Amino acid sequence: MLFRQLIDAPTGTHSYLLADEKSSSAVLIDSVFEQHLRDLALIRELDLKLLYTLDTHVHADHVTGAWLMKEALGSMIAIAKASGAEESDMLLEHGAQIAFGGLSLEARATPGHTNGCLTYVLPDESMAFTGDALLIRGAGRTDFQEGDPHTLFKSVREQILSLQGDCSLYPGHDYSGRCATTVTEERRHNPRLGDQVREEDFVGYMNNLGLPHPNRIDEAVPANLRCGKPTDDSSFPGTPDWGPVIRTFAGVWQIEPEWVFKNQSEVSIIDVREHEEIKASPMGRLPGSAVIPLSVLRDRIHEASNAKPLVFVCPAGARSAIAATIFEKEGFERVANLRGGILEWRSIGLPVEL
Repeated sequence: MLFRQLIDAPTGTHSYLLADEKSSSAVLIDSVFEQHLRDLALIRELDLKLLYTLDTHVHADHVTGAWLMKEALGSMIAIAKASGAEESDMLLEHGAQIAFGGLSLEARATPGHTNGCLTYVLPDESMAFTGDALLIRGAGRTDFQEGDPHTLFKSVREQILSLQGDCSLYPGHDYSGRCATTVTEERRHNPRLGDQVREEDFVGYMNNLGLPHPNRIDEAVPANLRCGKPTDDSSFPGTPDWGPVIRTFAGVWQIEPEWVFKNQSEVSIIDVREHEEIKASPMGRLPGSAVIPLSVLRDRIHEASNAKPLVFVCPAGARSAIAATIFEKEGFERVANLRGGILEWRSIGLPVEL
């Protein structure tokens, strides 16, 4: 099984990508709206077929990226029936099975943080994804969104901490840089839900947290009850509209050479090789390209115009990726790296100037 853990630093949210390596079928758990392009890039680069986005509950501190993934890849949205969410394709109840290739996850109802909390468990109990029901050395809050400490205590004890001891547990959030734990660890060391804690102690603790509500609750909950579907186009994560530009998992805007060739008059192409390198190279140059070497690029940014989108190129796309990033950080909104560089351009038979 392919497994990736992804983090949204501003909200401390953990997202999880799981895939059957034989079929490339995948699921994405607890995606984040603002991280849509990052997650989409990873799925594309790993050549996976995303079948489902799974949410552990209706989140109060971030907006899910489930609807965006459905729009981009055709994946199905799955969430608990008890969540009351709309725009989903599957409403899951306790014991539901989500199959992806030769793998599957069991949805276990673990209410208490919200009524619609689910924990997703692999059949061999090697891994479980607990959302906000059980956190590392902690537990999800019970003071809003139909939370109930009695219910949460029972859910965690019966559905999560009853799993085999070496089962790795992956929470929906962590704010201290921790990534995973195990059932045995939490039973021994969780100060709220460990074996030594009585239900009345847990309830008393949770009822006296005195924490403010999450900053984004008024925005996040309504959006998540729509499975992340925006109410208008202005709330979409920013994707360039000047061409078929894709954000790579490395964080670089990238464009295909075929499109650049067909639209050369609509873009400015900048070659970032050194002049001497270009003269000595048999590769040639892209027709109409200007030369601004990467070594002096920062000092010559003023030479570039915003009149047309800027496409950066080098032999294989490494140096030009740096150039595109430099310009983006300087406020140029229409920039891209040429995928594969001059080598890819030549390999597909596109013309060069020698």
